[in-house]
Amino acid sequence: MFSPTKTWRRWHRKVGINQKRYAVASALAASAVPALVMARGHRIDAVPEIPLVVADAAETVAKTAKATALLTALGAGADVARARDARNVRRGKGKMRNRRYVSRRGPLVVYGGDPAAARAFRNIPGVDTACVDRLNLLQLAPGGHLGRFIVWTKSAFTRLDEIFGAGPDGKASAVKAGYRLPRSPMTNPDVARLINSDEVQTVVNPPKTPSRRAPLKKNPLRNLGALLKVNPHAKAARRAELLKSAKGKVVKKKVARISTKAHGKAHLAKMVSVHDYEGADYEVFSAWLGTSQKE
Repeated sequence: MFSPTKTWRRWHRKVGINQKRYAVASALAASAVPALVMARGHRIDAVPEIPLVVADAAETVAKTAKATALLTALGAGADVARARDARNVRRGKGKMRNRRYVSRRGPLVVYGGDPAAARAFRNIPGVDTACVDRLNLLQLAPGGHLGRFIVWTKSAFTRLDEIFGAGPDGKASAVKAGYRLPRSPMTNPDVARLINSDEVQTVVNPPKTPSRRAPLKKNPLRNLGALLKVNPHAKAARRAELLKSAKGKVVKKKVARISTKAHGKAHLAKMVSVHDYEGADYEVFSAWLGTSQKE
């Protein structure tokens, strides 16, 4: 096996305690929002309210059959059935590694004191139990998804104020030394209502008329109009340069024509003189050609 797992690998990461407390508080707050709970997949249509708080008598339930009947009476039977029916065989090699089955998460039962409820609910597929003093983030937000459906007992729900404090502006936690719940930056998250309120609309400036778009910058070295704005004399200089170049081209053409014409005449005269066949040297040749004239 190439590169097996080493024992000195850094398996764990240290996380600040305030960050962990912030995550737990956020997960608890999300569990009280029905939209987030339903978005996670829980079936809570028949549940009377969220968060769901039951009497402390639920902690005395010692049989799984009674625990199932209690959840059905509370309207959580559909969510339990969803978790039970979703049990499937895992894909891949994990089947050979002591984790053959996978299932969905159902309700989380949080109790305050007597752990008998943990023994009653532990055999129901998908149902987890937790003590309010030892809330686990992996159970409050499985897979990193907020909105776990939680069934609270009255003693556990009342103890939340003692564990986390009464609020950001209230008393601090009695269990966590000097800890207060994080304060929300906005007391009213409805931004549209804030903007359209009379208090804001009376002090804001009136809407401005749309201004013209800023013109694009042009390069004077390439654009003649931009060059004339920078250097008005460039127009006269450019015109003089064009006239000079045009005049030079005309003169060169005339010289070329004259030189070509004179050269042609000289060449023609030379050719005529070459083929004239006159003189003492060409008398015999002229007689042979029959071009000589007898006097």
